Amino acid sequence: MVRITINGVEYQVEDDITILEACNRLDIPIPTLCHDERLNPYGACRLCLVELKGKNKLEASCTTKVRDGMEVETHSDKVVRTRREILDLLFSNHPEDCLTCEKSGDCKLQDYCYEYGVEKGSYLGEKRDYSIDDSNHFYTYDPNKCILCGKCVRVCDQLQGTSAIGFENRGFKTKVSTPFDMGLAKSTCVSCGNCVAACPVGALLPKRKIRYRAWEVKKVKTTCSYCGVGCQMYLLVKGNQVVGVEPAEGKPNNGLLCVKGRFGYSFINHTDRLKTPLIKRNGKFEEASWEEVYDLIVSKIKESKAKYGPNSLAGLTSARCTNEENYLFQKMFRALIGTNNVDHCARL
Repeated sequence: MVRITINGVEYQVEDDITILEACNRLDIPIPTLCHDERLNPYGACRLCLVELKGKNKLEASCTTKVRDGMEVETHSDKVVRTRREILDLLFSNHPEDCLTCEKSGDCKLQDYCYEYGVEKGSYLGEKRDYSIDDSNHFYTYDPNKCILCGKCVRVCDQLQGTSAIGFENRGFKTKVSTPFDMGLAKSTCVSCGNCVAACPVGALLPKRKIRYRAWEVKKVKTTCSYCGVGCQMYLLVKGNQVVGVEPAEGKPNNGLLCVKGRFGYSFINHTDRLKTPLIKRNGKFEEASWEEVYDLIVSKIKESKAKYGPNSLAGLTSARCTNEENYLFQKMFRALIGTNNVDHCARL
């Protein structure tokens, strides 16, 4: 443990963490655009700069380790002035369409510009004029809104392990591209959308059938139903409809989702979705209660087993069940019904 002073108050913190980590654990706010606790420190946006007493310079808190006796100012006049200048530079080269941007209300750049009083960019010059890429089935990419924080590139590389995107060109013309765009190779993108979830601005946005703003939806935490991993996620609900999905932090998915979990939610509100069990009577399916359905299943199992033996029956279970449910299912067939004819949809 080391003793450090932050904004005039002495704290005792672990000795192998950064200033930003220490401040986060002490609930001392420091603005960041490129930082993600799941990723290696990057220090690209420079918005997390802090002032160190005894040094005539500012340092990025996300890459600077704490030291015993260190004195830190997170919101000195020099720090605030520098952060405002950085935001001014970013917003000067950013489309001023906050009124119509779907990221409004959930945009870090917008929040920090409000906090630091940056109403418009004061640096006049060439604006980026790239075309919007909507070739992906699930999301769009607007390079003109990209602040080059690198979060999407690093999430794809360090967490997703796909390395499907990277930086193209240098200086003012730098932008995020796929290797396919740069003529190097075929794109390895799997459309997981983890880059979209990491983007702090409106450069990467999911394609939406129903438009909404951040304050119009409520988040309902649930477990993804597509496989047995148990990924945690938030359903974005507007009125009585699910209009989107966001990954939740924590185990077992660490804020990541696959393409199905992230974008395959339209079945929830689909008109063809079954809401009650059905039993076929006189050649036509009719709604029935669960009690009726279970009674029918049990009677058919008993009838087939008595007439043709236990091996006349077979069971097929699902990856969307938990391991415990699958265990009970196979035990029912092996121990209760008396057959080893049991399999799983993953082997179909």
